[in-house]
Amino acid sequence: MIIKSSEFICAAVKPSQYPQDGVPEIAFAGRSNVGKSSLINLLLNRRKLAKVSATPGKTRTINFFSINGGEFRLVDLPGYGYAKVSKAETADWGKMMESYLSKREGLKSVVQLVDSRHAPTAQDKQMYEYLRYYGLDGIVAATKADKLSGSELSKNLAMIRKELQLTEEDTLIPVSALKRTGTEELLGRIEKELE
Repeated sequence: MIIKSSEFICAAVKPSQYPQDGVPEIAFAGRSNVGKSSLINLLLNRRKLAKVSATPGKTRTINFFSINGGEFRLVDLPGYGYAKVSKAETADWGKMMESYLSKREGLKSVVQLVDSRHAPTAQDKQMYEYLRYYGLDGIVAATKADKLSGSELSKNLAMIRKELQLTEEDTLIPVSALKRTGTEELLGRIEKELE
């Protein structure tokens, strides 16, 4: 898949604000500070389209991006697991996410991001179970892969596969926004989801 163009369409917190045209969507989910915005910018070949912040938990809205003139949309979901967010905000986040993931007709799949350097957190596991429940699982991107040696990465990928209970059919792709690796494989997998 070649990304020729990408543009920000809108930020939403409720279904009435979502684009209403039935274009297929691929969403990205992950913990705050897992490198989601950096990976999205790398995939889209745009340096600052998705906002990268030094402050985790910055994305509080569902952000929609039109790809290749409306061929499909990439959707940046708010990061979860940021400790400084209040309980009320966490509850609002949960409702917003559930509403999008459970009812969005054009949603084809969700790419879940986990940090390749660590075991998936309880929230990572919960999110993946949630995606599995809605039939949106199957693609996991292990970010920051450049921070590990080859043997460490292999060991951690096996651990991530086990912790998230990934099947043989599920795709686990090590990616690095810094080294620009893993993107072609990830784009190829996204293309399959859109077929």
